[in-house]
Amino acid sequence: MKLLLDTNILARLCHPVKGENYRVVAWLKELIDRSSFKIYIPEISDYEARRGLLHVALRSGRAMTRSLDRLDQLGELLNYLPLTTPVMRRAARLWAESRNAGRPTAAGEALDGDVILAAQALEVSGVVVTENVRHLSRLVATCRWEEVTTDS
Repeated sequence: MKLLLDTNILARLCHPVKGENYRVVAWLKELIDRSSFKIYIPEISDYEARRGLLHVALRSGRAMTRSLDRLDQLGELLNYLPLTTPVMRRAARLWAESRNAGRPTAAGEALDGDVILAAQALEVSGVVVTENVRHLSRLVATCRWEEVTTDS
């Protein structure tokens, strides 16, 4: 099974000692060590997580943080899924179709990272691991991290 990590999951992995985030880190480690899942970091998720971490780093007056280091390490450990022209074209279609159906996943004329993530998942026939099941499940197969086990 192919799993794509949403931004909210990446954020938890970048802050491994905060509450439930430790459990998410342990979950990922077990998947890597004991399963045949192919785990992706979609470029849109990396972008959204990275921009938030960079904003925090710049506000604090530091060029780099441990969280940014962790994000870079995850990018080396997992499969990085770059954006491509076909993915962006599919995302544009998903955006237009969801708006036309009266089910937008973002406000106004927003870029809407959810449709880009959905297009990336559709491109590789993958499932998005997210805490935003409500929006994303309209577009693509989704699950919460707790639902994915090495027995799956």
